[in-house]
Amino acid sequence: MVRKRRVWLCWILLCALPTLVAVLLATTRLAPPPGRGGAFLSAVVSNGQIFPAAALALVIPIFLPITVAIVAGDTVAGEAAAGTLRYLLVRPVGRLRLLVAKLVSVAAFVLLAVVFVTVVSYVVGVLAFGFGPDASLGGGGTIPSLSGVSLTPADVVFRTAVTVGYLGLCMLALGAVGIFFSTLTDSPLAATLGVLAFVVASAALQPLDAAAAIEQYLPTAHWLDWIDLFRDPILWTNVRGGALVQLGYVAVFFGAAWANFATKDVTT
Repeated sequence: MVRKRRVWLCWILLCALPTLVAVLLATTRLAPPPGRGGAFLSAVVSNGQIFPAAALALVIPIFLPITVAIVAGDTVAGEAAAGTLRYLLVRPVGRLRLLVAKLVSVAAFVLLAVVFVTVVSYVVGVLAFGFGPDASLGGGGTIPSLSGVSLTPADVVFRTAVTVGYLGLCMLALGAVGIFFSTLTDSPLAATLGVLAFVVASAALQPLDAAAAIEQYLPTAHWLDWIDLFRDPILWTNVRGGALVQLGYVAVFFGAAWANFATKDVTT
């Protein structure tokens, strides 16, 4: 996976968007007022240590799902389109083992993507906005939470690490959906479009009153629950509930992918 140029291009583009936003904010100093714009953007001008949270909020609605759809849609369909799938299965490699390896590769991609965005945005944020007005008092400066209580840098590191894991799980669920679609077709593009259609359908159903009964089971409904990690005290209920929903999608769609792939004719 890491030898493919498009994978590195996806990572670079994911990091480029927050970097561009940081440059614009640092140049103009025109941060959106509280309650408007992306999450945390109103606070980053005064403290660059919070910029990783703002960067994750920027990429999670559209850009990160698109990159996951591209990589996951290519897992099996790409092998089939290139004519290498049949040769992989000629070896003593079971189909379940192959799918597990594909799921692991997608998990590595999404985890690295979130880590790269977090690290790059932290460096860019500190360079552009500094450590905050009270950094000279020691401890790297305090960081405002969404509840108004100041957080120490150690608190932010812990909450950011949990956020990385949570978003990795959310995107892994989307990756499992992509692997399922990838077993249905020999076209990586078709599989990618199927994942994107799944995301768009979930997002379109969220605001509908008629879909209120199923809203809590929609994957996109929980993508921003990680924001509760930056409240004090942390609202773990939403985070745990969102994690369980994402695990359910991983299990269901990976199981469906295996059920379809186990009997799939790969010789023609």
